[in-house]
Amino acid sequence: MAAIRFGLHGINYGPCADPEVAARVARAAEEAGFDSVWTAEHVVLPDPRVPPSPMHPDQPILDPLTPLAYLAARTTRLRLATGIVILPQRNPLVLAKEAASVDVLSGGRLILGVAAGYLEPEFRALGASFEDRGTRTVEYIAAMRAIWSERRPASFSGRFVRFEGVCARPLPVQRPGPPIVMGGHSPMALRRAVQHANGWYGWALDLDGAAQCIEGLRTAAERYGRPVDLGPLEISVTPRGEVTPAVVEQYAALGVHRLVLILPPRATADALERFVTDTARALIDAAG
Repeated sequence: MAAIRFGLHGINYGPCADPEVAARVARAAEEAGFDSVWTAEHVVLPDPRVPPSPMHPDQPILDPLTPLAYLAARTTRLRLATGIVILPQRNPLVLAKEAASVDVLSGGRLILGVAAGYLEPEFRALGASFEDRGTRTVEYIAAMRAIWSERRPASFSGRFVRFEGVCARPLPVQRPGPPIVMGGHSPMALRRAVQHANGWYGWALDLDGAAQCIEGLRTAAERYGRPVDLGPLEISVTPRGEVTPAVVEQYAALGVHRLVLILPPRATADALERFVTDTARALIDAAG
């Protein structure tokens, strides 16, 4: 069984909305042996907060890709991941340009996590279609991969996106593009991960929840098949509850490749650095 890798989630919100705090945490993570840092996305939040909104409306959260470009200049090896971008709220060609830019600036370190989203008030405020968000997610991925292609001029014809006779350079450093990771726990999200993504990301899952989703991924692969060119599906999970070396082994036994731990949401910069180094001693050194 391969050694599990570790990431940190929350590098663009809460205390890490301060760029210097984010840089300190990212550098500490790189030195401690974490493989990645992850951002989240909500363009707007309902005010007052209503379920299922995950955050208080005045909690600061930066755009998911912009701080990754900043952190690319402050680190050298750390993978820079979105966890996640709400894809159907975006123009896919603009997002493809932003992602390619971060991949170039970082020397090929971007992981592009996406999902269909679930917060209807946010979609409504942005003028984005909520009802067909799953279908748009799949088509937007295909459109981004088309514009990242070596083929010139690029073209794509879908239900929601059409273009021809255009070119977008520079291409991402990673070929044929940054790995795309699909978030979501629903059967349709698991199917989208199997059929269209390089990886899958499960948010806030305990061992039972992770096991159910991984079984759902296997069922989707058996029922619908997985394109060979996508390669093996990389599984990343943000665990729920206390994480000990024994718990890490249990996630690894399920088939999880990476655990993405949540940074303390209200900690000082010093406390965050201590969290990173203490967690590395407790988990990464033990896993190694």
